[in-house]
Amino acid sequence: MNYALRDIRHNLGRFAMTCVGLSLLLGVVQSMVGIYRGLVEEALVVARAPAADLWVVEAGTQGPFAEASRIPGDAREAIARIEAIAAAGSLTFQSTEADRGGTRLRLYVVGFERGRPGEPEELVAGRPIVRSHFELIVDRRAGLALGEQIRIGRNAFTVVGLVAGHSASGGDPVAYMTLLDAQRLQFELEPSAARVQAARGAPRTQTDTVNAVVARLMPGEDAADVAAVIARWKHLAAMPQSAQENLLTYSLVDRARRQIGLFTVTLLAVSGVIIALVIYTMTMDKLREIATLKLIGAPNRVIVGLILQQTLAMGIAGWAIGRVIVAFAADLFPRRVALLPADTAGLLVIVVILCLAASAISVRVALRVDPATALGG
Repeated sequence: MNYALRDIRHNLGRFAMTCVGLSLLLGVVQSMVGIYRGLVEEALVVARAPAADLWVVEAGTQGPFAEASRIPGDAREAIARIEAIAAAGSLTFQSTEADRGGTRLRLYVVGFERGRPGEPEELVAGRPIVRSHFELIVDRRAGLALGEQIRIGRNAFTVVGLVAGHSASGGDPVAYMTLLDAQRLQFELEPSAARVQAARGAPRTQTDTVNAVVARLMPGEDAADVAAVIARWKHLAAMPQSAQENLLTYSLVDRARRQIGLFTVTLLAVSGVIIALVIYTMTMDKLREIATLKLIGAPNRVIVGLILQQTLAMGIAGWAIGRVIVAFAADLFPRRVALLPADTAGLLVIVVILCLAASAISVRVALRVDPATALGG
């Protein structure tokens, strides 16, 4: 006879309500972990999109994501002439707002050179950019349709292609345009501002500027060695792809990681307290039944098993229901929620440990019950 199952059936309403409440807490915990993973993925997706081996930026900076970086447009040619470089491409990055029929749409714009590293390749709809100006490839989460026109800066752009999963670290969908269009958008002054600068005798703004050059290496070449050559002879900073990803992870999302981690630990502690209180209440309600079991000679392992089974059933049920809720609600979050199997399994292990720890007080109370209690009035 399974005493834990019979007791759960006897108190099914209270047990079910506790599982539902616990599942909401554990669902929030899982969503917090998923949001953190989503932050990391969003921070890395733009850096991984060019499939580069090396990032070349302004000397003395860790750009283009962690710091501002501006280098001359002809730096790409100087990098491409290095023997160890197989291909190189210039990129610009900027956040901007587009006008979509009177509404504002925030985008993270990436400017690239067609046919060179940095051009989006995995389109889910539409075609690549083939014209030199005024064509756009955007992430489908922006809600734009193929053929739709939006105004960015002073020009109207037509959406010709869609990509999936391309978001910036701030959560804005990514839009790709040609390098010339992106340079004009980022570096060219408005006509009125240009006239003011000309009247002041200021030099004309240089638009042939990029934020970074990405390079792919020849087979067998070491990225660190090539970076050292670039720093020594080209007077630019260079870092391998792995260093760029580490920089993004620990500089852009570090505070978010610590804050989310704090909330996660707090919610897990609250979940443990709730489990402990519920199990303690259920144990106190059946002290006479436990005393009866002792009186008829039931060993301590039966009583301990009764409490542990109920605790584990409550925790695992709450974890499972929470997992289902988050899986169905993931697409409703404004930011990406990445639910990794390893994180889900790790949380299950934590929940089991939490349940075992939460049942300690109830087990201690149950084992100290006097069998004579069963004979009381």
